[in-house]
Amino acid sequence: MVHEPLLMGIDIGTSACKTAVFRADGTVAAASTREYPVYYPAPGWAEQDCEQWWSAVCAAIRDCLDVVPAGDIAGIGVDGQSWSCIPVDRDGNVLAKTPIWMDMRCAALCGEVLQEVGHDRIFQVAKNPFQPSYTTPKILWFRQRHPEIYHNTACFLQSNSYIVFRLTGVLSQDKSQGYGLHVYDMAKGCYDTDLCRELKIDPDRLAPIFDCHTVVGHVTRRAFEETGLPTGIPVVAGGLDAACGTLGAGVYRPGQTQEQGGQAGGMSICEDHPAADPRLILSNHVVPGLWLLQGGTVAGGASYKWAAETLGQYEASVARQTGQHQMFLMDREAAAVPAGSDGMIFLPYLSGERSPIWDPDACGMFFGLSFGKGRGHFYRAVLEGAAYALRHNLEIARQTGAQVTEMNSIGGAAASPLWMQIKSDVTGTPMCAPRAETATTLGAALLAGVGTGVYSGFEQAVSKTIRIEKEYRPDPEMTKRYTELFGLYLQLYEANKDVMKAHAAVVRAMEDLK
Repeated sequence: MVHEPLLMGIDIGTSACKTAVFRADGTVAAASTREYPVYYPAPGWAEQDCEQWWSAVCAAIRDCLDVVPAGDIAGIGVDGQSWSCIPVDRDGNVLAKTPIWMDMRCAALCGEVLQEVGHDRIFQVAKNPFQPSYTTPKILWFRQRHPEIYHNTACFLQSNSYIVFRLTGVLSQDKSQGYGLHVYDMAKGCYDTDLCRELKIDPDRLAPIFDCHTVVGHVTRRAFEETGLPTGIPVVAGGLDAACGTLGAGVYRPGQTQEQGGQAGGMSICEDHPAADPRLILSNHVVPGLWLLQGGTVAGGASYKWAAETLGQYEASVARQTGQHQMFLMDREAAAVPAGSDGMIFLPYLSGERSPIWDPDACGMFFGLSFGKGRGHFYRAVLEGAAYALRHNLEIARQTGAQVTEMNSIGGAAASPLWMQIKSDVTGTPMCAPRAETATTLGAALLAGVGTGVYSGFEQAVSKTIRIEKEYRPDPEMTKRYTELFGLYLQLYEANKDVMKAHAAVVRAMEDLK
């Protein structure tokens, strides 16, 4: 009997590892999610323990293998969160927790580097701004603050390449995650040795570069003992979670756009040339020969999760009693509030902000409070604030000439009809929702499918697996109302950014006194 080949996708997210096994038609044969913490040891710091990632991966894989035959898995793809900085020694030991994409500890160091090397010189190669959330400043931070770690590091890895290493024993750097390294030439797809020298980064501590669908190794005996996966299964290089999610949303041709509504938030516009803007983010797509012009906010879905944890005790109680989802109950409260939240505006800068303002000192804010505001106003304002952040990035992208006519949305927010309609109304753009809950792991699995020959190419992979389930169209009257409020949203940051910077300085001084 001939068994249908299965493909495994592993997603190293910020809050959890999601692992799923897919049939060739994109349907899920098995899935598991295992959580792990984020550590905040100091103001502006956010880091994770990679060993906890690996433990979660092993547990999630074993969960899946309880459901599907391990011998039918034809290939494995791994995606992961951006801008990790994982120092690994020659024996494969992790030497420190990794600062993650939310981490802003390198703000002062970035200023020193820009003064010494210059923004234009770095941007010429990397096509990305030199900001503390990226990988490069974190490498320099280890060299400056912990020279013993830097000296003992054989290679700095990304989130997905670390899991690939644990599965195969092979060190790799996929092209889509290359954008975290400013010494990576975005146009040529290789390291720039001259810039390595100028930034004092040893290129020998950077892993070999691979296309995302390239098989870099196979499951080892040690990985079999820890995961239960049979030895010899091919593992591809994998890629950036946003890029894999973009593929998993069906975006693989120039002009298509993906909207991300997960822990973070943002958009990825697919282009056939490396058009860059220092206010945005540019990466290689996981599809060769394409780039993604991205905008990324720190707290998209995370803002609503924060609201659920801090304001949503009533809905949490009702959810426990009725079995309904807490977010559904919060959406119902928010839907009862008029569009625009009766003038209440939320700035979603809960851990500084990435594009397009790039301000590690930016902080969250509710504006327009009054006695007439209730829980529903807070919930709706959070939903709208994340949508304003998306519009802000889209408007900058359009200034570069990017054309965005509709967006395919993924992430937890895509399961909320209210949030999807708000985003469509705020941006004035139609929104489409594929099978959102599996898009990122599906994208990783599709890379494995193309790399191992299960699919003849990316066009076949997408056509076989991805279907649009819902569509949302903007209401012109709502867009007009939101446009006025969006103008106030922009003014709020501009009017308060100096106060935010002073506030951050006071908070740091208070922390130093503890």
